Amino acid sequence: MVPWRASEDGLVTAEVLDWYRCFATGRPAGLVVEATGIRDVPSGPLLRAGHDRFLPGLRELVRVVREASDGQTRLFVQLIDFLAIRRRPQPSRYFAQFLSIAPRHRLAFGNRGASDDEVRAWLAALSPEELGRVLDARELESLQFGARERVTDTHLAHVRDLPLRLPGLFAAAARRARDAGFDGIELHFAHAYTMASFLSRSNCRVDGYGGEIANRARLALEVFARVRSEVGGDFPVGCRFLADECIAGGSDVGDAEYFAGEFARAGMDFLSLSRGGKFDDAKQPKIGEAAYPYTGRSGYECMPSYFSDARGPFGRNLESVARVRQAVRARGLQTPVVATGGIHSFEQAESVLASGQADIVGLARQALADPDWFRKVASGHGAQVRLCLYTNYCEALDQRHRQVTCELWDREALEEPGVKRSADGKRRLTPPSWNPPDDGV
Repeated sequence: MVPWRASEDGLVTAEVLDWYRCFATGRPAGLVVEATGIRDVPSGPLLRAGHDRFLPGLRELVRVVREASDGQTRLFVQLIDFLAIRRRPQPSRYFAQFLSIAPRHRLAFGNRGASDDEVRAWLAALSPEELGRVLDARELESLQFGARERVTDTHLAHVRDLPLRLPGLFAAAARRARDAGFDGIELHFAHAYTMASFLSRSNCRVDGYGGEIANRARLALEVFARVRSEVGGDFPVGCRFLADECIAGGSDVGDAEYFAGEFARAGMDFLSLSRGGKFDDAKQPKIGEAAYPYTGRSGYECMPSYFSDARGPFGRNLESVARVRQAVRARGLQTPVVATGGIHSFEQAESVLASGQADIVGLARQALADPDWFRKVASGHGAQVRLCLYTNYCEALDQRHRQVTCELWDREALEEPGVKRSADGKRRLTPPSWNPPDDGV
């Protein structure tokens, strides 16, 4: 998840460096930097790689991770694109400013010659039931959830032209990542964002980039080909995509098997699988807030919590990951497959590898709970690992765009010298440092 530590201009800050330093100190084999935007557009405190001015900060981030891990951790950056989404508006403001008045609205009003202001005032006074009969589905969504662009909005020129623009944008960002010193790139083709939406069964574009599964995979393959051409064959490039969208009418593991085979055949260096996390079934946000794609059933499948069904929160993606890996191997390809989702203990991670379900194991919330997880286990101090409680405390902070921390350590030793606190002053931003007991600390 995004830790909300970049500057409003998308630059690396001291807090970003501290964040990744604490993970690198734990010396995992690999570390993937948060979703980093490929465009040079305002997007709040999210890292960006859409212009050369971001290079100095990214280079410093690489240097810090190298130093903190003593060169043992390989550093990747996750590159992402996303379309516009608006906050849920006040109804009065929606009708006064945002809704485009069309002839069908005047027809429903009963006066074809009525002014926009007259129609707006009439709409604002209607009951929810009456609005359901007058507004179309997208207008209702914009009122009740906030407006959201889709890759199928080809009446919008900038959406129609995405297949023309995205390969170059991803390639330019990838070049900057390589120039900054990263060890590789993870292309973000998952969850609720642009590239995942092209892969989705809900993508019904008729320009050769939607509909049939081969067309839905087309842009992803074109992006990868352009990135590969830009960074060369000796620079690792893989992608993160969904084993299952977990929404009605969405892509499932059968689609994922096809995508994985095509991506592997094209030469991707790894395939990392997630699941769910879609806007399609997100809960209605409060007025003034934006929809969050991890609040519906698909969001739960992406970030399951301890409040669960009979399956529990652990390893819910593993069965699908194993199927995808088997499909890749059946095509005679050896591309490494990464399993993620509810993996929290060393024993569980080892069993995933030993059983052949995946070739690499990825951890997010467990790594947040204890960035020293890897070093503790490797040094024989596994009993000291802080195990994630799966309360999704961290996710709730992310949803509110607050600096992400973990409840297991963010109130600990707050008076310790040099502790940096969150904007509200109540939480520490990184966990207390850890050293093996035999270090004499």
